[in-house]
Amino acid sequence: MKYRIQRLRYITLDFFSAVIAWSLFFIYRKYTIDPDIFDKFGQVTADTNLYLGITLVPLFWLFLYYISGFYRKVYRKSRLRELSQTLVVAVIGVTVIFFALILDDVIYSYRSYYRSFFTLFGLHFGFTYMFRLILTSITNHKIHKKSIGFNTVIIGSNGNASDIYHQIESQEKATGQLFKGFISINGNKHNPLEKDLPHLGSYKEINKVINKHGIEEVIIATEKSENGLVEEVITELEASDVIVKIIPKMQDILMGTVKMGAIFETPLIQISPQTLPTWQQSLKRLMDVSISLLAMILLSPLYLFCAIGVKLSSHGPIIFSQKRIGLHGKPFMMHKFRSMVHDAEKDGIPKLSSEEDPRITRFGKFMRKTRLDELPQFYTVLKGDMSIVGPRPERQYFINKIIERAPHYKMLQRIKPGITSWGQVKYGYASDVNEMIQRLKYDILYLENMSLAMDFRILIYTVLIVLQGRGK
Repeated sequence: MKYRIQRLRYITLDFFSAVIAWSLFFIYRKYTIDPDIFDKFGQVTADTNLYLGITLVPLFWLFLYYISGFYRKVYRKSRLRELSQTLVVAVIGVTVIFFALILDDVIYSYRSYYRSFFTLFGLHFGFTYMFRLILTSITNHKIHKKSIGFNTVIIGSNGNASDIYHQIESQEKATGQLFKGFISINGNKHNPLEKDLPHLGSYKEINKVINKHGIEEVIIATEKSENGLVEEVITELEASDVIVKIIPKMQDILMGTVKMGAIFETPLIQISPQTLPTWQQSLKRLMDVSISLLAMILLSPLYLFCAIGVKLSSHGPIIFSQKRIGLHGKPFMMHKFRSMVHDAEKDGIPKLSSEEDPRITRFGKFMRKTRLDELPQFYTVLKGDMSIVGPRPERQYFINKIIERAPHYKMLQRIKPGITSWGQVKYGYASDVNEMIQRLKYDILYLENMSLAMDFRILIYTVLIVLQGRGK
């Protein structure tokens, strides 16, 4: 709730900044044409273009700031970084507005263009950054005074964990960590940190602890003898939407991997889970919604065709719904056109399908070849549970089987599952756990090389597979 309120504060201030800036700029434009406009100010307030502008232009700015990712991490803002972000977006936005709305104004020389551009830029940037600076400064002051903070847990219990806890607690200015306790690595009964913080359990219970205590930040402070378990701990954290920080070694400092944002902060390395730049994440979601809406409208005859085909081919419901695991390990319901006989798993044991699976209906084989059974998933994408491109979502039963042999599967839970993927293009439907693990290699490669360009390439190959009926 607190994040929504803070986000709303930024959005409201940005909206009013844009309204004020555009209103003053509108008056300036009128003044450059008629210097006596203040004697006829009623003409300005009666102009419908003024009200059209103060309605649509601020919405344009809010959209631009949204796709740039400004309204994410609203409690973790740096004023210097905010200055550069506001400056860059203001230049882009003013340029777009200038060419879209102002270029056909009455001008007397090219200097008028420059004056108009820099006047709009100065007004918009000035008001926007001023209000943001005030709000961010107030927020940072509350964080420094511990009025606002982020629930934090330390993984580790010995010397390093105790040292990092006392360093953070003794900082001149608090950096937001509100310690809820520590999680042990070694399983010892006597832990030095126990006199300062409650013991919340073992590292194997980390996800339960995160959910129970609403943890937002994890600090890994292990000993040299425990370093072999760090990779396992980080793997456990892949399914959680938390910020992970780790104490650096001198080697890390010398290699330049320790980046400090403030003078008085305790040096920590933040492990960034972000796979795409923020603006690409926003565009990816915009692309998901646009493609899904367009597909559901244009392919509505195919929806009807598949529905009739399923109904006539076998007894049972048209749509098959099944619980799958998505982003950060959260379950969701995935929907497909039913391609198997009704109650295909009536014995209660999850089973994967194969090419010659007798449970697949004749019409189901056709739908699988052409991927038409996937059409209802566009609705799941609209809901936000899936993306167009992303690793295929699996059931928890098979995820457990995969993790026994390939623990790095948990990395895939950093991103939304998708209708199609690099692994799906390469292998299609997996018929056993071995194929799932083979497909995993390509999904991990996609994760490490994610980009909108990669998504477009996968979409093109998917369309070719559908048109050629090469689906497995």
